[in-house]
Amino acid sequence: MRTRRRIQGETAPHVGCMTEILFIKTSSMGDVLHHLPAVTDARRRFPNARFSWVVDELYAPIASLHPAIDEVVPIAVRRWRKRLLELPTWNEVRDATSKLRSRHYDAVIDTQGLVRTALMTKLIHGASHGYDADSIREPFASRFYDNSYTVSRDLHAIARNRALTGLALGYEPEGAPDYSLNGRVANRDARTPYAILLHATSRTDKEWPEDRWIEIGKRLAAGGVEILLPWGNDAEHERSKRLAAEIPNAQIPAFTPIAEIGGMIAGAQLVVGVDTGLLHLAAALGIPIVGIYAAARSQMTTPQGPGAIEIVAGPDGIPSTLDVQAAVDRISEGRAA
Repeated sequence: MRTRRRIQGETAPHVGCMTEILFIKTSSMGDVLHHLPAVTDARRRFPNARFSWVVDELYAPIASLHPAIDEVVPIAVRRWRKRLLELPTWNEVRDATSKLRSRHYDAVIDTQGLVRTALMTKLIHGASHGYDADSIREPFASRFYDNSYTVSRDLHAIARNRALTGLALGYEPEGAPDYSLNGRVANRDARTPYAILLHATSRTDKEWPEDRWIEIGKRLAAGGVEILLPWGNDAEHERSKRLAAEIPNAQIPAFTPIAEIGGMIAGAQLVVGVDTGLLHLAAALGIPIVGIYAAARSQMTTPQGPGAIEIVAGPDGIPSTLDVQAAVDRISEGRAA
């Protein structure tokens, strides 16, 4: 991996003096999870530094899982946009801004790379770091950083986060990505082995047909595995009900917030899911996963983790049941071995 550093404006402080470091990675769930290994690298290099993280309130529980994070600063840009004329919104914005401006940071590292997050760095006391114009989805964002760096866009998102953080803090990442989640999530107490089917996604083009979920569910249930069908909204709940009505030994858990769903995932023997943040969480926890990619997706953002991972994508965008089942079998055979 080759990266080139280009510094413009304020020069970063000497790396040996760094005691306050702020990360900006606000969303989505998968993106937030992809930043965890970068935090692990930084903690190894700076064991006594204080790490803070600006993140969307929805994903604050994910950022809080990392043992190196001393403070999470939640923001709610999406919610605030919908309520711009309400006084409580402006009170929340003021409080978040005050918290960020109350401390001086030796490094402010924006691995999100959007104009809105780059602008955020200008409100914060400390040298800002981000991708340069050639390395970023929104090139204009690079204008707001004190220090900008070239990081190949051909790298996986995890490697890009690690590379940028290393360039900002003066080291080169080494070894496999480490999410530092071991022992951070308590397994769900279950007497029967279970698999999780993550059928829910925020985009309809990522969905997989219900009849195919039913076929996979029946195959898994025939092996004595309980099937869990989690959901996050009313439409997903109704889909879980339809699937459970056709799949033997299927259970629909109560609504589980992000702060608690990690325990359910951590106890699973297998997770089969569409392209969703929870699939990335399962990979980060080392759970064997089969990812069903019904929509075109860059290989730079696929799940990575210490467990077995199979990604299935069909030539027509809708993977076949046979291909998904073959991936499940490959993982099951590997676990048995």
